[in-house]
Amino acid sequence: MRKRFANLEELALDYQESGKLIKRRVTICAGTGCVANGSLDVYNEFQKQLESSGISHIIKIELKKENPDAVLVTSSGCQGFCQMGPLVTIEPDGIMYVKVNKEDVNKIVERTLIGNEIIDELLYTDLSSGKKCKGTNEINFYKRQKRFVLGNCGKINPEDIYEYIASGGYKAARRALLEMTGAEICDEILKSGLRGRGGGGFPTGKKWELTRKSVSDIKYVICNGDEGDPGAFMDRSIMEGNPHSVIEGMMIAAKAIGAFKGYVYVRMEYPLAVKRLRIAVRQARELGLLGLNIFDSGFDFDIEIMEGAGAFVCGEETALMASIEGNRGMPNPKPPFPAEAGLFGKPTLINNVETLSSVPIIILNGPEFFSSIGTENSPGTKTFALTGNVVNTGLIEVPFGTTLREIIFDIGGGVLNDNGEIDPEAFKAVQIGGPSGGCLVEEHLDLPLDFDSLGKAGAMVGSGGLVVMNKSTCMVQMARFFMQFTQNESCGKCVLCREGTKQMLALLDDIIEGRASYDTISLLEELAGAVNKGSLCGLGKTAPNPVLSTLHYFKDEYYAHVEQKRCPAKQCKALLTPVIIPELCKGCGLCLKKCPVGAITGSKKEPHAINEELCIKCMACFDACRLNAVAIGG
Repeated sequence: MRKRFANLEELALDYQESGKLIKRRVTICAGTGCVANGSLDVYNEFQKQLESSGISHIIKIELKKENPDAVLVTSSGCQGFCQMGPLVTIEPDGIMYVKVNKEDVNKIVERTLIGNEIIDELLYTDLSSGKKCKGTNEINFYKRQKRFVLGNCGKINPEDIYEYIASGGYKAARRALLEMTGAEICDEILKSGLRGRGGGGFPTGKKWELTRKSVSDIKYVICNGDEGDPGAFMDRSIMEGNPHSVIEGMMIAAKAIGAFKGYVYVRMEYPLAVKRLRIAVRQARELGLLGLNIFDSGFDFDIEIMEGAGAFVCGEETALMASIEGNRGMPNPKPPFPAEAGLFGKPTLINNVETLSSVPIIILNGPEFFSSIGTENSPGTKTFALTGNVVNTGLIEVPFGTTLREIIFDIGGGVLNDNGEIDPEAFKAVQIGGPSGGCLVEEHLDLPLDFDSLGKAGAMVGSGGLVVMNKSTCMVQMARFFMQFTQNESCGKCVLCREGTKQMLALLDDIIEGRASYDTISLLEELAGAVNKGSLCGLGKTAPNPVLSTLHYFKDEYYAHVEQKRCPAKQCKALLTPVIIPELCKGCGLCLKKCPVGAITGSKKEPHAINEELCIKCMACFDACRLNAVAIGG
């Protein structure tokens, strides 16, 4: 079996020849977001409708089996344009249909697959121009990206290893195993300039070389798939949409450092990623791409999938290793570093999903190709989860050095105001890097996004979350959201993280609820510095970042909460005061009936009034009024 498939070109050619007679390929996005929106129902309905229409169709290309004029109906991983899902692409027509539901399938079969007609109402409409876009080459969201790591995501069937091989998969691993030494592999990765995509940005080649030089009879490779940042789903999408790229990256890493065992550590909240990784590992074993004597090279390597219990702290490498060992996931001091003494006390290489998925691209195309993309000190591309008050949300990949302005206004389509309209003046800030990151504002819109420039701005790439906020966002509440998250996720091992984040959260609550003074802000800053300096691991050290960055750029907003007991964004309920506008009030009595404390007075058909001394600011009157006669003062 291994010998038969050692020639990947032959296998790829067999697959391509078998697929040449396919008339069309209908690909339904089956990433987690689209599945949640019913894409599996769409997939099943396609098979049903094609069956009843008498159209020849298949769900998988079989080697050396001709399927003349058949329609291939297959699923894929995340295609990126999450808010427009479920997505259906039709090739070679170059059509992408958006927001497809089960009821749309019949007309796609009848009008497009049979009648060769494009269905305008299922095409994406550009909000700014009103233009109908036929496919990805016409949609700005896709046109302005450089999809390398995500290149196969959304295109190939992640549960079919032959599709990955047909697209050039495992050629880099074969080259590494048959033609390169461990030192040569490390040198290639070092020359490429690849830096860790998990947030720290440590040079990957340097980490590999340190592990390679450690002397031990046993070494391990670990893929860190414990992605826990709120709003981040980059690693999940790669594991779901292109799991073999992760396996191939681990194989190359294993050869580089001399490891024979690998682990993929995935959080249990990613069941689809776990399922597809398990399928990918099984298929790779069946073809002899994992196990003993891979490619007849004499090199042995196998992978085990481990599910984490959902603790955010297990994204930290020493806590992750403790979890794999069967212990409670808690961080340990460094040194020793994992390269010296990691899993079970043996030298261990840990990289995140995106880093490992970049490795085959480097080995296959050369370090010069990779380093030609991005910036000098941050080569390559970075995936980001673009969310928040922006027209186009989803998963994107851009070269390092791309500006926030390009991402938000070109790829993202612009910022939305509270009425769902594009408003160039609505932009307030973007939170980058999740709870470990920081806040960027208008002055940073033309900042090239890379490890160094973000660090100078007091932010970090982090795992790649990008949350766009408009002017109705309260920055104190935003800081509190992330502080609540990190406080909940603190493992409790070190006092400053366990108690410091708890006290910082309490101080933020005081500010939001109108109990704070100037001393509260001073104490918050002092405590943030202490938590940053005294915490053991990255979770605690970076926990204050959202607070510190919002204090830096939006200190006036903090002072408004403290001094004037006012929320400028009108989001903090305890600081809001309902006001009845006499000119709009018709005296219907709805607000009067809903007020729980009798703070509203007035006769029927006469303008009502609010007694500020009795009002508890519950905003029941605001919710009840149908005439917009109750305004929010803040």
